[in-house]
Amino acid sequence: MLRGMMLRRIILAMVLLLPLAVQAREQIRATGSNTVFPFVAAAAEQFGREGKFRTPIVEATGTGGGFKSFCSGVGEAFPDISDASRAIKPSETELCHKHGVDRITELKIGYDGIVLANTRTSPQFKLTRKELFLALAREVPLNGKLVQNPYKNWREINPKLPDLPIMIYGSPPTSGTRDAFVELAMDIGCKQTPEYAVAYPDETIRKHQCGYFREDGAFIEEGENGNLIIQKLLHNEAALGIFGYSFLEQNESKVQASTMEGITPTFATITDGTYTLARPLYIYVKQAHITRIPGLKEFVREIFSDAA
Repeated sequence: MLRGMMLRRIILAMVLLLPLAVQAREQIRATGSNTVFPFVAAAAEQFGREGKFRTPIVEATGTGGGFKSFCSGVGEAFPDISDASRAIKPSETELCHKHGVDRITELKIGYDGIVLANTRTSPQFKLTRKELFLALAREVPLNGKLVQNPYKNWREINPKLPDLPIMIYGSPPTSGTRDAFVELAMDIGCKQTPEYAVAYPDETIRKHQCGYFREDGAFIEEGENGNLIIQKLLHNEAALGIFGYSFLEQNESKVQASTMEGITPTFATITDGTYTLARPLYIYVKQAHITRIPGLKEFVREIFSDAA
């Protein structure tokens, strides 16, 4: 009798688990960059309206967070697409391989610019990457040596800049916008500062040092959503914010962009590369999911369609 009861329990457990084993996920999942989110979300809405497949789920978790989830495995429990405002890092590729995510397709979906902006009620900034570096770097040159950043006011860096305290809202290290800003602005400004080459002759060490932001309150990490940074700017006329151009477009009646090396960020200057803080945007598609998740191939086509 005991043997019969155990057999019935095993059969019952198998019956309960069977639907979970055979039921495939019916909705596409995309996660990652807050900057790419509006574009992929718009494509998802259009894709859902066509009625052949369910509307994909699109989440904004930041580029780094997106890759972490995307690279965690293959199967219905893991995202199909990772949206990114920068290229995947070697460490993230290694994480993917570690979890069996070996076949990934990288697709460039367009370009975006990183802007520095403030409220329209404040003076417009006309900046260079060298000035940005001096405002944000943890260490800056003084009397031929690198010291902890002492600058409190923009005019200490350049007397032609607005007479305002240095206060900049930006993204945390997990953000693709932060990574791209370091590469496009901080690294260039650092190369224009010869004291760094003297203090850090090893190129790898120097590159890391160039990307360290000051931690005395002048730079404030305010999450990965550009709209949150814009809300902070509206309540602080002295501050600047760093975010993607798409957020500027959505709020251009409230905030204004700073020029960079004399160039104003526009769709034209970003796509032709004359605006120096321009960057490509990507999606990464998990090839193993193409045959597993209904509509994935069609959704990727939708992202690149004129309707999207």
